[in-house]
Amino acid sequence: MSDIVIYHNPACGTSRNVLGLIRNSGVEPTVIEYLKTPPSRETLEALITAMGVPVREVLRIKGTPYEELGLGEPKWTDAQLIDFMLEHPLLINRPIVATPLGTRLCRPSEDVLDLLPKSQQGAFNKEDGEPVVDASGRRV
Repeated sequence: MSDIVIYHNPACGTSRNVLGLIRNSGVEPTVIEYLKTPPSRETLEALITAMGVPVREVLRIKGTPYEELGLGEPKWTDAQLIDFMLEHPLLINRPIVATPLGTRLCRPSEDVLDLLPKSQQGAFNKEDGEPVVDASGRRV
């Protein structure tokens, strides 16, 4: 089992790009499709703590029930916001990557490069064609 874990949504271009960059480093990560297998409360809380970000920063707004649930209102506690994310995993922003070098919400996708223990093995372009890594494995 890999010591790199990605909480992945295969329908998300950013998530697919991050997965591609991880694989381009020569590592096959543990891929958790969190919409099919949502994290437990303990895991989600541990990820948020490891990222060192406010709970609200992990909430996804676009394409989710965020507005419908009124989650922009300041009345919600962190525990309540986590309850919503557990009830509606689509509210969890992605991709979250955990490696021995740290845990981060990798938006933009290049953020994953700071978390990878191994160098890139070759050129990598995002799905839209934007170059991220050149043929020598260096960030563009």
